[in-house]
Amino acid sequence: MEQQSFFDSRAASTPLASRLRPRTLEEFVGQKQLLGEGKVLRQLIDQDLVPSMIFWGPPGVGKTTLARIIAGKTKSNFIDFSAVTSGIKEIKEVMRQAEQNRLMGERTILFVDEIHRFNKAQQDAFLPFVEKGSIILIGATTENPSFEINSALLSRCKVFVLQALSPQELEQLLHHALTDPRGFGSQQVEMPEGMLAMIASAANGDARSALNTLEMVVLNGDLREGRTVITKETVEQCVSKKSLLYDKNGEEHYNLISALHKSMRNSDVDASVYWLARMLEAGEDPLYIARRMVRFASEDVGMADSRALEITVAAYQACHFIGMPECSVHLTHAAVYLALAPKSNALEVAYNTAQKDALERLAEPVPLVIRNAPTRLMKELHYGEGYQYAHDTADKLTNMQCMPDSLKGRRYYHPTDQGSEAKVRQRMAQIDAWKKAHPPQ
Repeated sequence: MEQQSFFDSRAASTPLASRLRPRTLEEFVGQKQLLGEGKVLRQLIDQDLVPSMIFWGPPGVGKTTLARIIAGKTKSNFIDFSAVTSGIKEIKEVMRQAEQNRLMGERTILFVDEIHRFNKAQQDAFLPFVEKGSIILIGATTENPSFEINSALLSRCKVFVLQALSPQELEQLLHHALTDPRGFGSQQVEMPEGMLAMIASAANGDARSALNTLEMVVLNGDLREGRTVITKETVEQCVSKKSLLYDKNGEEHYNLISALHKSMRNSDVDASVYWLARMLEAGEDPLYIARRMVRFASEDVGMADSRALEITVAAYQACHFIGMPECSVHLTHAAVYLALAPKSNALEVAYNTAQKDALERLAEPVPLVIRNAPTRLMKELHYGEGYQYAHDTADKLTNMQCMPDSLKGRRYYHPTDQGSEAKVRQRMAQIDAWKKAHPPQ
């Protein structure tokens, strides 16, 4: 927990994003879907009926700011709590303080930043106090609450999804920073038209990132007769590397690999290359992407083009040999090949169907005819009796039953007419016809 003193004189060194933190809902930018007139969260705040809730959204969209505004508007005691630096001991101390406040008729809003970082025991520590009403819990997380928040705690909280700010909203915020006395309103800042839009675009919906970049731009501006002059070159240098919204352990990681997989499945070459580039430029492990492509080769292409498996395994080996950035072209090779390849999920369907039978019929005996008989006892029990060696036949086929009796005639693999699988389909039809013409004696 951070306590601020009224005598703190460090305002001059406070980051721009902190100086410009909105104090009212009217100053708050974005989240119109929640805070617009008549919207659910706005009504709860206006009617002072705020429940315990979770704010879920990407960084820099105002989760902490909104919690502070709610506390001020509802006249509640506000406690800022960090899941990164606090443990069970700190939780119990805060709960004791909140319970005392409740007995004195004062409500407490406990804001927990990065609540997903708390383990189960820490999250459970909040439960009795949330149920009793000692606290109104507002948790903030960049991760999907369904995966990261205990179900018992989540069921007692309303989840509100905060969205990344649009470039237009960020540009509005940046313009305000140049005119507000808390920002650069006391300075005469001049910059070419379109530069605020460039900064807004580079921020990926993150207000903090946009304001930090603007602050860097102004600090690097040229001082000319009381004016701060910003050049296009200065802005370009400060936004030369866009901050990519990506966490290799978070939900966005799975969103992007899903986007790549589904683009390849949809035979969209350009989208496949784009999502591949998004992942690689954000620092994803190329071997992870290569492994997913190997899976895709059999799951979504399969027998329609068996070379897809060879290509993807080769791409994995290439990534292993030379690494990034050189292996990006090998992954592009594989992604384009997979996107253009004929598609069949027949192998995936075949296994899933067989898996269901296998799990439901775990005790089905192996037919005697295809059992090994390495011992005399096994031979006396008719193991392997009547076995037919296909290589000894003219057609390399036999009419021997290999399925358990209860599954006789069951078919799992249904080849499509896509690519090479059309030939597989034809071959299977030939085998079926031969077996019909040569029934068991």
